Amino acid sequence: MSEELLKQNIARAQMATMQNKDQAARGKMRQHYHFMAQSGWLNDPNGLIYFRGKYHFFFQCNPYGGFWDCMYWGHAVSEDMLHWEYLPFALAPSEPYDDYPKGGCFSGSAIEHEGKLFLMYTGTSHHGKGIVQTQCIAYSEDGIYFKKYPGNPVITAPEGIAEDYFRDPKVWRQKDVYYMVCGASRNRHGMALLYKSKDMLHWDFVNVLAESRGEWGMMWECPDLFPLGDKYVLTFSPMGSGDHTSVYMVGDFDEKTGKFDYSISREIDWGFDYYAPQSFLVPDGRRIMVSWSNEWEWMPLWKDWGPTYKEGWCGCFNIPREVRMRKDHTLQFIPVQEVENLRENAVRKEEIVVEEKEMELTAGDGVCYELKFMIDLTKTDARQLELVLRCGERKKTAVVFDFAGGELYVDRSNADGWSRGSSRSVLFLKGKNELDVHILSDQSSLELFTDSYQNNHSNNIFALDKQNKLYVRACGGRAVFRKLEAYGLKNCFGTDTSELD
Repeated sequence: MSEELLKQNIARAQMATMQNKDQAARGKMRQHYHFMAQSGWLNDPNGLIYFRGKYHFFFQCNPYGGFWDCMYWGHAVSEDMLHWEYLPFALAPSEPYDDYPKGGCFSGSAIEHEGKLFLMYTGTSHHGKGIVQTQCIAYSEDGIYFKKYPGNPVITAPEGIAEDYFRDPKVWRQKDVYYMVCGASRNRHGMALLYKSKDMLHWDFVNVLAESRGEWGMMWECPDLFPLGDKYVLTFSPMGSGDHTSVYMVGDFDEKTGKFDYSISREIDWGFDYYAPQSFLVPDGRRIMVSWSNEWEWMPLWKDWGPTYKEGWCGCFNIPREVRMRKDHTLQFIPVQEVENLRENAVRKEEIVVEEKEMELTAGDGVCYELKFMIDLTKTDARQLELVLRCGERKKTAVVFDFAGGELYVDRSNADGWSRGSSRSVLFLKGKNELDVHILSDQSSLELFTDSYQNNHSNNIFALDKQNKLYVRACGGRAVFRKLEAYGLKNCFGTDTSELD
């Protein structure tokens, strides 16, 4: 074990970040209120936890460039999940079990144990016999500086499980027992494995928690199991399951057998850029979920990761969302209420009639804003309602509510000269008198929520500042907005990033 090598690699990563952060901060595509690394590549959220009075976000990152490579764990803290203080890197490759140059310290989770902050992560190695993934522990007295456990790895792949598809541990405490769910693959069927421990260091395999029969892909990445209401929820991102980026299942968890039996399975988000969600509890009882706003090259409609690498960075998180359960056990994913503290320049209107002639709307600067409206379906006879967002420079993103066809789609094929594709979903209108719409626009992303926050689309849009017009029109009739609210949203980052400790 090499504590000195860990310190050296962290120091080197921090130096690279300090050298590159100013260039990244000046980037034209930098987000204003979505979490980002100071520079370099970012993907999965890791170790989300409220610890000693602050929210802690750890994150997969490559501090040396704007593309995926050897993984480190970045670290930042916040009092509101919007304004961030960057801390030293928490984990860096340093040991034989996590030193693979095209791997490193993969995704995992965090938990408080005996007053210390514990991280559980996947170490990746390759010593001539193929990639090996194992589960490892690091811990910290102060929540900033971490040591790797001398007994790592604490879990290796069980018999029959592919060693290169065994990753992303999510740990939680239930009564006096620590449980961990881990993504895996067997015979090219995705699954989640369940383990338990009394001390966070010694783990026993319990059972295959749940698995695909072919319908949910060949690997389940970043699984998460948590209680909500009177049920349990299992979430994961399936590899090899078409356009599915993140799904949830609602059912019952049997602690004795270690089995999860689900009766509901649905999409968390229908957009292209919602991957690897992880949830955590906050002191007021909310279950908060955070995800990576991007996609992988093996996904059907992937083109690339966008142009931000030219600015020295790539990747952000989608806005944190509160997970709520409805009476029918389906889930809502609602932007956290803290976003309201960013609002400025409010616009409120009632009874807006939208006809076939295009109508311009005002929301902040047209780039970073929040837009909410309620469609009165009893007074709407239009076949479709079309929103045109981030319009300008002969480019636009079109959002179409197809009332006649019962479909919603977000078309970004002409959004920025870079992105492509239309994300689509069913629009549930039967028995409804109104349809709620909530949009969060940032410099390089659009998040749309509708159908009581059950029907959501998150898509990256790499649009310039001049693309700042919003229009709406009805097709084949008229649409009526019962009420509309619009706000500008303040910049949480600006151009001044904090110094690393």
